[in-house]
Amino acid sequence: MMTGYGNTSRTRKTPRSRGRMRSGSGPDRATLGIIGLVCAIAGFFVLGIILGPVAVVAGWLSMGRRWAGSNIPAVVAVALGAIDIVLALVWLVGQGTPGNGLF
Repeated sequence: MMTGYGNTSRTRKTPRSRGRMRSGSGPDRATLGIIGLVCAIAGFFVLGIILGPVAVVAGWLSMGRRWAGSNIPAVVAVALGAIDIVLALVWLVGQGTPGNGLF
């Protein structure tokens, strides 16, 4: 009798290692929080208009789309990413004025 080929009464319904594997195929939440934090800090120096939204999205995904929890790098990434976006927009508006100043 071949147990694994068609006899469903004795075979497992799920693989044995399913509980030990991650459910997603992408990076885990801690890694996303750190990536967001690095992008937020780098956004203060270069490409804040691009790295700011990347930091906000990575931090938000790392938090699991909710504010509850103790994922500090993710919360800091969202906050600094938002500040990056605001500063980049202020800088872009300032560049459009005749004086080329901050405002």
